Amino acid sequence: MTKKANARSGPRGPYAKTAERQRQILEAAVEVFGSRGYNGGSIQDVADRAGISQTTLLHHFPTKAQLLVAVLEYRDRISTSTPGTRERFAETIVRQAEHNEGLPHLVELYSVLSGEATTEDHPARNYFVQRFARLRKEYSGELRYLASIGRLRPGVDPDVAGPTIVALWEGIQTEWLLNPDTVDVPGILKGYLDLILVPEENAGWSSGATDTVHAKSRQ
Repeated sequence: MTKKANARSGPRGPYAKTAERQRQILEAAVEVFGSRGYNGGSIQDVADRAGISQTTLLHHFPTKAQLLVAVLEYRDRISTSTPGTRERFAETIVRQAEHNEGLPHLVELYSVLSGEATTEDHPARNYFVQRFARLRKEYSGELRYLASIGRLRPGVDPDVAGPTIVALWEGIQTEWLLNPDTVDVPGILKGYLDLILVPEENAGWSSGATDTVHAKSRQ
């Protein structure tokens, strides 16, 4: 095997060991913070779960706050599925919800930390403030686009419906964690999206929705 081929096979030697150790620590932190919260779970708890010393953990993540940021970034990488096209906005939302059901430990982590982050000076507060603001803006923007091609039902305000999707998803996901056997997150999200969106085969049937969006864009 050539050196070029080896370079393509991924990190090797100490780099591979470092990456694997960090992944091991992050997985342990997901379990600890997900079950005990950030405030309830300690660095020692994470080290014990990872089977390493606290000194070794702090070599990779010098502070608990840095570990939390790394955990949230890790969660985002793992839990994000393949994005769809703008026309497939609803399908992408439902597919992401289905994807999340296969990662209950990450959903638990997210829900616990988002609840804790409402407290003052929590290290994840800015992460969640920015995340929710971004999602509200993105979803409202996607709905405005769908309105422009006749896919949004008349009378639906994108700037209200976008944040509603965010709030619905957050709430129903928490219910699912409490009662996974009876709560259907993808099904409930699909039901709401069906209420506000026109089926693709009927797109453009309502010129009123398109005219409204164009009028707003000229203001």
